[in-house]
Amino acid sequence: MVSELRLFVEQEFQQKAQQYSAVLSSRGVKVKLEIIEKLNARFLRLNPELALCADASGLWLCANGMKMQPDWQAEVPRLKRSSLKSEMIARACNLGEKPTLIDATAGLGHDSLLMAHLGANVTLVERHPILFTLLEDSKNHAQNDAFLSSVVARIDLVFSDSADYLTQQAEQQHVVDVVYLDPMFPQRDQNQQAIKKQAQVKKQMQLLHMLLPEDGEMDLGDHLLTLAQQVAKRVVVKRPRLAVYLANLEPDHQWQGDACRFDAYFQHDLLE
Repeated sequence: MVSELRLFVEQEFQQKAQQYSAVLSSRGVKVKLEIIEKLNARFLRLNPELALCADASGLWLCANGMKMQPDWQAEVPRLKRSSLKSEMIARACNLGEKPTLIDATAGLGHDSLLMAHLGANVTLVERHPILFTLLEDSKNHAQNDAFLSSVVARIDLVFSDSADYLTQQAEQQHVVDVVYLDPMFPQRDQNQQAIKKQAQVKKQMQLLHMLLPEDGEMDLGDHLLTLAQQVAKRVVVKRPRLAVYLANLEPDHQWQGDACRFDAYFQHDLLE
């Protein structure tokens, strides 16, 4: 896990950057604050290593001339176009029933934002301190947005390892309507070339993959399925359309799209 990063900031936003630094330090991340003259595209190109930066829009992850943040406000047009009928994820997660839902594979939080907009009460779990801080910053900004404030009120952020969190829920005999899983590295597929040809990884995800390398702390999420089945009436797994089943376990039902699918596992003993 990345434990130390430089944080680039212009003098104008130094106080804000110091606040970010203090929060990250409390979560075990060492941050070296560097005041720079101008945080622009040229500076980012000349400093390609993985780092953080802060500006008027908040905290960003940057590398290779790019910068990334969850940026929930940029999702507003998508949310306004969405509906329970038009979104496959809404049918898979039964969002019309306004479920309690745990998103155990947070990523950038965009799916959680959509599900909260469509009625779910979402617990968003993330264990990486830097990604969690980015998500927290995005939520804080969204709370000041007229459209998003009511949406993010239905999202709780939890700083925890998902396996630990689900285990704790099971031990406490807590039951939720849905656990949602979207593993970041679903490489084991039935047609690797077809998956590769679907699309190049988006720039945001390129930076996320640098922060969360596949080798080491990240895995395919197989172990989460069994844990999720202990606490959720329905477990929904988002997969590339041609990918193998998570943990090689055939789902009870599927919703198929052009690029991805949703596999659902129903826990009948919890439904009773």
